[in-house]
Amino acid sequence: MYIMNKELEHAIMSAGDLPTIPVVAMKVMQLIESENANADELAKIVAADPAVAARVLKISNSSFYGCQRQIQSLSMAIVILGFTTLKSLVVAASVKQVYKPFGLTEQMLWEHSFGAGLAARIIATKTRLANPEEAFLAGLFHDIGKTIMNSLDRDKFQLVMQKCYNDGISFDLAEKSIYPFSHDEVGAYVIRKWNFPDVLFTTIMQHHKLEFSPDDDAYIVHLTAIVNLADQFCRKLGIGIREPEENLYPGKSKAAELANIGEETVNELLETFNEAFEKDRQAFA
Repeated sequence: MYIMNKELEHAIMSAGDLPTIPVVAMKVMQLIESENANADELAKIVAADPAVAARVLKISNSSFYGCQRQIQSLSMAIVILGFTTLKSLVVAASVKQVYKPFGLTEQMLWEHSFGAGLAARIIATKTRLANPEEAFLAGLFHDIGKTIMNSLDRDKFQLVMQKCYNDGISFDLAEKSIYPFSHDEVGAYVIRKWNFPDVLFTTIMQHHKLEFSPDDDAYIVHLTAIVNLADQFCRKLGIGIREPEENLYPGKSKAAELANIGEETVNELLETFNEAFEKDRQAFA
């Protein structure tokens, strides 16, 4: 397993200038965890932020959620999609504000993160290896560390991006040459600071390394493998990156092996995701 970076954890936990989890997302998570949550209260919280409300309706009408009729109101979305699905949608819709200022870098980070969330949801739904909404959030947040690093010191983060494109090296190698820590670590500690469940902390921390022992919780191993595959799907299709990584073969990867998903199934899932994402790309932009 990974070694905890206590120094980095302390720096993030005590930092005052980190982006905070948006108020709407926080309130919705608290409400759904309380015993007396109801559809009207949930709709009221979401409606308090019109931009979030509009985005939730737009996404809930996309082909990913497969509704046969048009969802026209928040309360209708709650009834049709259910509490847990709506919770992850609200978190996604409100978290978009963390990606400001919305230049090209932020736009690419957002598209890649949201794409990975949707890909993870599709993989989890079809394979039944993880809760689809938990997979969606894990995919959505898998690279949140990059966004935080970019928002704290944009110039430094741009150096990494330039190294990737000018030297033709992977993000991880470029990152190592500039930072004494990785975006996986930053993301995991930020998720912990935002009070998301521990399962997301581990998944984000491990989504590139995939270093597990036979004694590790099978559910966490599967969830992390799903997020790694979702990330590969986006990279292979060029979602949130400059050019598609055509030489990437997710079906032959360690993640596919860990999740015990055959190459043919992985390729089918990739195709399903590609079709759905292209059809609804504008809903997520």
